[in-house]
Amino acid sequence: MSSFSLAGLEPLQSLLHARTTLRKPTNRWRTAFVTIYYCNNFKIDQSTLNELVKERDVAGLKNIGGIRGLASTLEIDAEFGICAEVKDVARRQEAFGSNTYKRPPTKSFFHFVVEAFKDLTIFILLGCASLSLAFGIKQHGIKEGWYDGGSIFVAIFLVIVVSAISNFKQNRQFDKLSKVSNNIQVDVVRAGRRQQISVFDIVVGDVVCLKIGDQVPADELFLEGQSLQLDESSMTGESDHVKVNCNHPFLVSGTKVADGYARMLVTSVGMNTTWGEMMSSINRDTNEQTPLQARLNNLTSSIGKVGLAVAFLVLVVLLVRYFTGNTEDENGNREFNGSKTKADDIVNAVVEIVAATVTIIVVAIPEGLPLAVTLTLAYSMKRMMADQAMVRKLSACETMGSATTICTDKTGTLTLNKMKVTKFWLGEESLATDAHSSMAPRILDLVHEGVALNTTSSVYRSPLGSEIEFSGSPTEKAILSWSVLELNMEMEKIKESCTILFVEAFNSQKKRSGVLMRRKVDNTTHIHWKGAAEMILKMCSSYYDAFGNIKDMDDGKMMKFEQIIQGMAASSLRCIAFAHKQISEEDNEDAKEHKKLKEDGLTLLGLVGLKDPCRLGVRKAVEDCQHAGVNIKMITGDNIFTAKAIATECGILRPGQDMFSGAVVEGVEFRNYTPEERLEKVEKICVMARSSPFDKLLMVECLKQKGHVVAVTGDGTNDAPALKEANIGLSMGIQGTEVAKESADIVILDDNFASVATVLKWGRCVYNNIQKFIQFQLTVNVVALVINFVAAVSAGEVPLTAMQLLWVNLIMDTLGALALATEKPTKELMEKAPVGWTEPLITNIMWRNLLAQALYQTVILLTLQFRGESIFGVTEKVNDTLIFNTFVLCQVFNEFNARKLEKKNVFMGINRNRLFLGIIAITIVLQVIMVEFLKKFADTERLNWVQWGGCIGVAAISWPIGWIVKWIPVPKRPFFSCLKMAK
Repeated sequence: MSSFSLAGLEPLQSLLHARTTLRKPTNRWRTAFVTIYYCNNFKIDQSTLNELVKERDVAGLKNIGGIRGLASTLEIDAEFGICAEVKDVARRQEAFGSNTYKRPPTKSFFHFVVEAFKDLTIFILLGCASLSLAFGIKQHGIKEGWYDGGSIFVAIFLVIVVSAISNFKQNRQFDKLSKVSNNIQVDVVRAGRRQQISVFDIVVGDVVCLKIGDQVPADELFLEGQSLQLDESSMTGESDHVKVNCNHPFLVSGTKVADGYARMLVTSVGMNTTWGEMMSSINRDTNEQTPLQARLNNLTSSIGKVGLAVAFLVLVVLLVRYFTGNTEDENGNREFNGSKTKADDIVNAVVEIVAATVTIIVVAIPEGLPLAVTLTLAYSMKRMMADQAMVRKLSACETMGSATTICTDKTGTLTLNKMKVTKFWLGEESLATDAHSSMAPRILDLVHEGVALNTTSSVYRSPLGSEIEFSGSPTEKAILSWSVLELNMEMEKIKESCTILFVEAFNSQKKRSGVLMRRKVDNTTHIHWKGAAEMILKMCSSYYDAFGNIKDMDDGKMMKFEQIIQGMAASSLRCIAFAHKQISEEDNEDAKEHKKLKEDGLTLLGLVGLKDPCRLGVRKAVEDCQHAGVNIKMITGDNIFTAKAIATECGILRPGQDMFSGAVVEGVEFRNYTPEERLEKVEKICVMARSSPFDKLLMVECLKQKGHVVAVTGDGTNDAPALKEANIGLSMGIQGTEVAKESADIVILDDNFASVATVLKWGRCVYNNIQKFIQFQLTVNVVALVINFVAAVSAGEVPLTAMQLLWVNLIMDTLGALALATEKPTKELMEKAPVGWTEPLITNIMWRNLLAQALYQTVILLTLQFRGESIFGVTEKVNDTLIFNTFVLCQVFNEFNARKLEKKNVFMGINRNRLFLGIIAITIVLQVIMVEFLKKFADTERLNWVQWGGCIGVAAISWPIGWIVKWIPVPKRPFFSCLKMAK
């Protein structure tokens, strides 16, 4: 850096002339900062860094000077991390790359066009269009002869382009969601401050903080930590956990933390890691077929077979009628006269017959059904993202609509996860939370040690102000905040005065953590435990009173402390206990050798109660789910009294429901039931307290055995089995570990139960929208098949041309899917019971609605076919146009009927769906253009106002018919339960 402006030097000048009362590490950090500010080049290249971790090169690391030497080479302070300046981050990215990897190129629009061309019916139609175009031009000249074949070409082109555009947009949508799901937050230390940044912003030299459940975001080296074990199965396939420490300091990107915690130094990022190389070659499959899509494919196949049969019969009838001389041309002359008929005329006639029958197949096969599922899933995923739910697995959208039970966590899901210490008990006395001045100095020192050393969280004091930041889990932050702000704890000073010998990290099974430490001042060794109050209490044989005296814990005192804990729990407080014991050197060596701390004979140091208020609106969300026929069960690690208080406050537990009714159990009790007892009692349970992840998994398995569709929330690493076992796994986006998120189907971004209820509503909306489209499309299928078949058999011709049928197909498959598949959830969806997986897709209500509309349309169109000319006094050409126009307008009006399967008012909430109204308007405008302005192209005749009014009036009658038939009751048993296509 050869030149600077004076303005650019001002921040540096202020740093160099800052007050000199900073601690020594801060002075070192200032020196490192100045070095970074002026230095551009690093003394180590990327290839050397790559080899260190990939080859696990211990000798190479020693040659550099060990990890501390490497940190110096990378121009960072191992305690304070890199400089937080944008320039420093940018130059590291330039020197060593960014933490991103190349993705396989996304599928282009042309790819989806090619996919659309692979449809066999499209190929046949293209062949027919080519022959029709060739013979038309030969017979009538290019000026007049191109219309028939050309119109089919244009129609095919429209169908392909619209289909390709739709699929292309959905693919782009899935790619965007994939990028969001990969953008995880990582704890790093920069400029001495612990903070969260995007995994994509990590650079070489960053100091990363890892804990249980985190994914290693880059290749790294171990700086400091305790009991760190990695799950490297994603990279090596080996299931055994790998211990990481100063002797084996290598961490590979993509592996997961199975136990412990640590701080790491990033050495390689992005494409320079093995994980980056591997991920760059993996293309995410966005063609995942959901269960509903599979069922619809079966339905489409069944209907397609019927369509093929009808089309084959029509083909045979038309060919027989033609070759037996029973067909006439426009002038009334027989079309086939044996040997007198030209070969070109025969081929042209056969081509028209084949084109007509193939088009019938195109209309009959409801290929729009899978498209409708894709559209509604993509639309729902986008809307759910706005509602704080990120879908990782498509099938979860629709499965959630069938959920009968939701097993939810308490902390952060039902509550705000904003904890504060509101109660403090020292011995048998309740003290004010800021009563440090009334505590014995020895007791205060022990509390400070128990908090400062037995935590994975950290405290950051800004050197420029009085602001203090706490990082870590909500429970840890609440205790740290209380100790620092109200007990005047100085965390750095305590850490410098002690040496940590061994740590037993907290996990959800033990519900406690412990630390073995040695004081430097007197070389004595101590154990500090912290965890669930009743569990720590059982480990104690004595307690400290308010004056610092140790007293024996007899049965009476034990009961007294249990009552204190229960009293706090009944007030919805989370109870945490601290215990302490000074141990001998012999016990110290034994603990280090066996990697296990002493768990008995402890002295109770104190009890704290943390308040975590319920979320606003959670009670209403619970009531909405219960009203929708979904059972809510709360599974928590808190004690039974806290669990009961919170469950009652949230509406999960009714007043009067208690342990005697079987509504509230503890995890150990549920675990010890026989399999038969569990199956008998599982449905009655509303609250399970002091549960382990294994208990949660056990409950999910029991509920599934009872036939329930189960959704489970989870945030910890050990929740992964339950999340995978559940029909729908819901992980928490804020507190959830990366292991939990990867095991889940949906990530709740705000950790709020109300968002879980919203996901339930969207799941039902997906299923409901698909049913609406099925009803709409099958109505068109039935009508198109019947009128074409009857007309072909009786009159020897089909009333709708290939171009007209392809236009109807476009209305149904794409525009209809867009209109009906993007309806938003309504309150009425939460007034029904969950839809079972085995229930038919086409319900009796849908059969009633579609058969009534199909019957009406068939009668009207056949009447026009056989009596239209005499009724309206028009020519055959105008009559054919009337049939086409009425058919299309009937579908437009029927789209309104399809909006509500059961409700009689089909216009309710229509003003909120602008897309639906827009599609209806576009369809009508295009139909007017088709009839009035594309006479030769669409094979139509212009209609006058009276004829338009007649078409609209006839089509509009479908509204009152739809209203009337909804008064007709239907049985619950499916009409066509014997047919596979209806299941």
